[in-house]
Amino acid sequence: MKLTLRALSALLGYPSAELKENIAEVRVALRSEAVLPDEALARLEPLLRSFETEDLLDLQVAYSELFDRSRSLSLHLFEHVHGESRERGQAMIDLGQQYVDREFIMESSELPDFLPMFLEFLSCSSAKEAREWLSEPAHVLVVIEQRLSERGSSYAAVFHALLALPDAKPDPAAIAELRDRAKPEDDKSIDDEWEEAPVNFGAPLHDGGGPTGIVAKIRAARRAVTATIKD
Repeated sequence: MKLTLRALSALLGYPSAELKENIAEVRVALRSEAVLPDEALARLEPLLRSFETEDLLDLQVAYSELFDRSRSLSLHLFEHVHGESRERGQAMIDLGQQYVDREFIMESSELPDFLPMFLEFLSCSSAKEAREWLSEPAHVLVVIEQRLSERGSSYAAVFHALLALPDAKPDPAAIAELRDRAKPEDDKSIDDEWEEAPVNFGAPLHDGGGPTGIVAKIRAARRAVTATIKD
């Protein structure tokens, strides 16, 4: 399950030249563990092919249009659960402490609830623990998948794959609550905040969308899996 989680984490990160050049290895990682059902793997193919055939800049623009400009598609899990309430800050602290307690070191400036970061954290856990952790935000994953499907985005397949991993079933009431909470102005609210924010010409345009060293981490996970099998 380690390889699968790291591969899905990589796919949800900001598109990079490294990911585009090594997308075949991501495909191999997803198929080698045989954790996902064939149907989920087939759904991922359009997204994988887009990395093989489309220009990097086009991939980056499409990613930003989806995840950086819309609150309803935010990859920060607590955005959907707590919004801007005080509870969000405490939830962030609690999750960050879980990372520290398990000696997981974040290598980017992203917040602990950033989904690619969360998935990489889970990849360092046992399969049982990873499934338990992943089942907690399952209702959030369902709603994001639905919204991406409504937009015809191939990224919906990543969320479909994530939902195929945990044992728990998402709570229909929680799903309905999240969908009802969405507001029409959500898609423009992030743009408004950017317009009001001070300009910092020394800051990077994008820090890469989460975990770095994508291929190295997938290869490291593969070595760990192989060693476990030999033992």
